[in-house]
Amino acid sequence: MTVTEFKASLAKATPPSGLPLLLEALWWDGKDDWERSHTIAQDISTKDGSWVHAYLHRKEGDQGNAAYWYARAGRSMPGGALEAEWELIVKALLEESGR
Repeated sequence: MTVTEFKASLAKATPPSGLPLLLEALWWDGKDDWERSHTIAQDISTKDGSWVHAYLHRKEGDQGNAAYWYARAGRSMPGGALEAEWELIVKALLEESGR
């Protein structure tokens, strides 16, 4: 699956079947359901989980909390557009998952 295909799937009511949880979290975020996305991401205690969690808090506007989660992910807080970071994370997780 490409980022373009992932974005196209946002037109559907439910995420693609078999989607890894972090991609599902980003899918819900792409549907403007921050709460559902956050609920999924906050329970995944990996570096990638921390990255998604950090992005979500950055999007929320909670820069202090975002900085904490970026540090847990071993990453610096980006200064660019949220949309660009969302695509970067989706691309990285798709590649990692082999989808």
